[in-house]
Amino acid sequence: MSLAANEETWGFESFMQQNLEKDLLRFTTAGSVDDGKSTLIGRLLHDSKAVFEDQLAAVKKSRINRSTGAVDFSLLTDGLRAEREQGITIDVAYRYFETPRRKFIIADTPGHEQYTRNMATGASTANLAVILIDSTKGVLAQTRRHTYIASLLGIPNVLVAINKMDLVEYREDVFLKLQKDFDALAKQLAVSHVVAIPISALAGDNVVERGAHMPWYHGPTFLEHLETVPIRMETPSDAVRFPVQYVIRPDASFRGFAGPVASGVIRPGDPVVSLPSEQKSRVKAIVTFDGDAPEAFPPMSVTVTLDDEIDLSRGDMLVSPAHLPRVSRHFDAMVVWFSAEPAEPGKSYLLKHTSRMVRAMALQIHYRINVNTLVQEPASNLGMNDIAYVEFETVSPLFFDPYTQNRITGSFILIDPISNATLGAGMIRADLADQTVADDVSVTQEHMPVAASERYKRHGHNPGLILVENNPGFATRLERALFNDHFEALLLSGEALPVSFLENQYKAFESAGLVVIYSVDALPPEAKIKLAAVAEDCFFDLSSLGFVTEESDSVRKILLLLQRLRGGADDRNQRKFE
Repeated sequence: MSLAANEETWGFESFMQQNLEKDLLRFTTAGSVDDGKSTLIGRLLHDSKAVFEDQLAAVKKSRINRSTGAVDFSLLTDGLRAEREQGITIDVAYRYFETPRRKFIIADTPGHEQYTRNMATGASTANLAVILIDSTKGVLAQTRRHTYIASLLGIPNVLVAINKMDLVEYREDVFLKLQKDFDALAKQLAVSHVVAIPISALAGDNVVERGAHMPWYHGPTFLEHLETVPIRMETPSDAVRFPVQYVIRPDASFRGFAGPVASGVIRPGDPVVSLPSEQKSRVKAIVTFDGDAPEAFPPMSVTVTLDDEIDLSRGDMLVSPAHLPRVSRHFDAMVVWFSAEPAEPGKSYLLKHTSRMVRAMALQIHYRINVNTLVQEPASNLGMNDIAYVEFETVSPLFFDPYTQNRITGSFILIDPISNATLGAGMIRADLADQTVADDVSVTQEHMPVAASERYKRHGHNPGLILVENNPGFATRLERALFNDHFEALLLSGEALPVSFLENQYKAFESAGLVVIYSVDALPPEAKIKLAAVAEDCFFDLSSLGFVTEESDSVRKILLLLQRLRGGADDRNQRKFE
């Protein structure tokens, strides 16, 4: 009996450990009104055995049933009385379920334009966006709006669910036409990872089970794609960002700093810099409820102790000394406005960024985005659900990275200082510190030449030289990816500029702080040696580094490699003496 009990206990513990180690995919659903978002989620929950019997019985007994079947699956997610009565989704509905391969958190977001803020809220933490398209209506203005918001929030994967295929007799030509139309939209918005799946949420085809109505489709089902899609890290950077939420000091023998790991990996012995004081120290230990941990990484929340007694409090941040964030009071950001009270330049707000709360003012509204046409329009104020590019200035500096690099340190919310209501959410795009005229700039400084450190502060990266051979199309895609990631990139063609010209003129490009992509036919080894000597340790020969430019994820891998250029402006000189 004792042996059997031990085996049962071990089996249960093993099961719990496997369950804890499952990946978690957060995804959001969006689409036009009546595209079948809630029906799809209800069908997904039902067919994956994630609905309890009492829930299903309550739905079957409901007096509301807009479907043609025995069960209206949309009622499993549309929980508000107004939603059921109107047959629409109003608020964000969160649902949790799991399969043997992965855990999921679904954010079922509304499709109406007046609920844009709800969709932005639900999609802010998503790893994947599901965009539904009604096969009888095609790509609509709301489809463009939802796809734009998904791209704006930096959601790395998009799944296009072309629904109601039963209403078009499951025709392959309809699916291919809608897939082509959405691919054109995705290309316009620089959405790179897109998968389209034909489904019928009402009948259940290609949701969990494949079904027999679309033998021409050989791709994954909706659930199969959710179970296998790669979950990209929140940031491609390995730079440590640790916002301090709370200082723990139970007695005189212990002083720890608690908070979430926003990015990077923290290990005992790692050097860190505290901001804003710029004091340096090393990590002594990483303390958790289960004891000291060998390392901490996102999204863990831990307590860090340091070797030195330095001054740290809530709102401060521990960062990597070799990869410092931007420290600025002046920046541009994309803002989604939540409040019925309009936003106007000159108004003062509370700005919450990670654990730091500061006073902020909107200086000017550069433009507002028409979310239906994606056209930039002039604006003097912002109304509820508006999306705009706004310039801000804060009373004290923030420690941030552009949102495209780090979704945590690149985002903030705006709060009403009187009512404490959340007014809007922002995504930082550009540091404008270099455009702020300091009061203490001396005449001597004004006449000094621009230093490499100043160019690094402006661009956010060091210069570099990338060699791409025999693939001009890939070089073009790489330039676009670098540009979207806020690199100052310049593509040069070997047909227009011989390699001898680049050898003589590269120093000029380097002085300007540019990342040069040189696209050329195969170069002889001696020419590569000369380029490597000119660019020193910032020369990247993709062929010698083993990159296969034909692979779909090559651009992403190269972007990860090039994050080393975001090190400090003096990194190159430091590495020479290592």
